[in-house]
Formats: sequence, structure tokens, C-alpha cells
Amino acid sequence: MDEALARRYKRSPDGLEGDGTEESARSLLFRGRKLSPIKNVILRIGVAAATLVLTAMVVYFERACYADAGVVGELTWIDSFYYATVSLSTTGYGDIVPICESSRAVNVLVITPLRFLFLIVLVGTTIEVLTKKTRTEIRSRRWRKKVEDHTIIIGYGVKGRSAGKALLDAGYDPNTIVVVSPDRESCDLATRDGLVAFVGDGRQEEVLKDVSIEGAGQIIVATNEDDTSVLVTLTARRLAPAHARIIAAVRESQNADVLRQSGANSVIPTAESAGRLMGLSVISSEAGALMEDLLDSSRGLEVTERAVTKEELSMSPEDLNEKGQIVLAVIRNGITHRFYTESIRFLEKSDRLVVIKYNREEA
Repeated sequence: MDEALARRYKRSPDGLEGDGTEESARSLLFRGRKLSPIKNVILRIGVAAATLVLTAMVVYFERACYADAGVVGELTWIDSFYYATVSLSTTGYGDIVPICESSRAVNVLVITPLRFLFLIVLVGTTIEVLTKKTRTEIRSRRWRKKVEDHTIIIGYGVKGRSAGKALLDAGYDPNTIVVVSPDRESCDLATRDGLVAFVGDGRQEEVLKDVSIEGAGQIIVATNEDDTSVLVTLTARRLAPAHARIIAAVRESQNADVLRQSGANSVIPTAESAGRLMGLSVISSEAGALMEDLLDSSRGLEVTERAVTKEELSMSPEDLNEKGQIVLAVIRNGITHRFYTESIRFLEKSDRLVVIKYNREEA
């Protein structure tokens, strides 16, 4: 990479090479249909051709009410297309004119709107840019006004994409998951996945405020550099509400305590966890396969947190185990009681359960 290109690109917090230009920064992106330049040109040519043909048909079928150089009612298809062309692209040359009230009314009510459509197609690039910016701004304001208790994923590399997929598989509304990355391609990938994306640096306060971090419920820090994760976590904890949970990934396990001190509620040592899983697979292939099953949402077993149902009130965790749902923990009044404590005898209405269940739909 030459020096000029290297200066243009800078490393993003999620470990991807991001465009550092101003025009790609700090814009909220939503899922939408995108056409390639070739398809866009073909579509516009098709609309222009259809408008031209429709106008020519209207003129030809009313040719009795048109005069060409003083001769009435003798327009051919060529004459009709000629009139349509000069009428749509200009105001006409005056050689072919409508002479009846009905044909003049058609010119006012039909051909004039078609002329507007034709001109819009011709200058469509400018109009498209303006309308796209306006539409995006309206959607951004509406999203910021309505969103609450949403999830922010900072970094959309392998870890960020996996986290987003896990949330979608769990039934989270895609409009409540926003990805923050300075890399435009990563943000485009997030919108293709159905998520909201924001092009910006997650280490900056202004960027986090633009994604309404003050109302967030969860923040996932999925950057590839531990020092970046610490900076993002410190900034997020200072701006986020007290109840918001921050889950951060760390490459080196010795940095986990630093992230916890920075405000992370949960720290996932990615490299060490992968190593332990590989070691477990060597020690016990069945145990390793079981852990893979739990981590892979496309398989039959799934770990989930849910509320207690009416049918489960006054039941014990052991009763649920007999029904095929293994209770790992019961959360009561904000305190987690794990399965080995035996402190929960009966389930109450406000309890939440962490269970392993068999997902028959995906198995």
C-alpha cells in the first residue's frame, strides 16, 4: 500500500481497515434496498421509455384532436412519438398542437405530470441524493425518539457479528440493535443483516450519544484490541445509565480485571475460552461436542433466560428438570441462585430462569 493510500485509511477499533474521510463518518444507516449503478441506470431508462411510449399512445389515440402544420387528424405513430419526445423534454415546438378541449385537458392532466416524471428521471441523481438524505434524517430522528433499552454493539468483526446473530436468534427486534463501527463496509454488512448501523468511532462521546447510549440497556464491546476495549468501556460506563450492562471481549485474560474496573459487568476472554474448548475436546470428545452444541444456535440445545410461566408457579427447579429443561440458575430480586446452592425451593412470579432447553425447531 502506498503512502497516500495509507494516509487515507486508518485502523478501526474492531480491527478492520476503515475509511477515515469525513464524508463516511457519523451517519446512521438503516436496512434498505440498494441497487447497483448498472441496475439503477437500466431502471431509469426503463421509466423514461415507458413514459415516452405512454405519452405517444395517448396522442395517437386522440390524433383526431391534433393538428400538424394545419392538417387535422393525420398523425402517424412517428408523429406521435415526435410530439411525445419534444413535449416531455422541452415545451414543444408548436408544429403539432392539440385543438380540442378534450386533448388540451389530457395535456394538462396526463402529459404534464408525465413530463414532470420524465424530467425527474433525467435529473434523478441529484433528487435521489437529496431525498435519501432527507429520508435518512427523518428515520434517524424517529429512531432516536422511540428507541429505549436498546443494545449497542461496538465493533462488527467476527465477535460483533456473532453477538448480533445470537441476539437475532433469541428474538430481539433488529431495530433495537445498533452497530457502531468507523468502517463503512462493516456498517453496510450490519444493515444487510437487518440491524441499524452508525458510522463512527466508538471511543468518542459524540458518537455514543448519537446512538442514544443514555437510554441503552446493553452495550457489547467487541473490538479486537484490549486497550481500545478499555477506552470504549470507560466512556460507555460514564455515559450509559446505571442499570445498563456492559459485556466486553478481551484477548488477553490478564486484562480482564482492568476491563471490570473500567465498568464492564461481564468480560469474555475470547482466546482463552477458545483454547479451553479445544483442550476439552481433546480430553473428552463428547464434552467438547456438547459445548459446541450449546454455543451453536443452529443445533438442538440452547441456553436462554426467561420469565417463570403461570404453570410453573410453586414448582421447584427439580420439577422443571424432569420436564426436559435443565435449570442452571434462578434470578430472584436481582440475586442469582445457581443450581448447586439449593436455596430456591419453589418458583415465584417475579423469578427469572436461566435454562438449557431443547430447541426442536432448529434441531
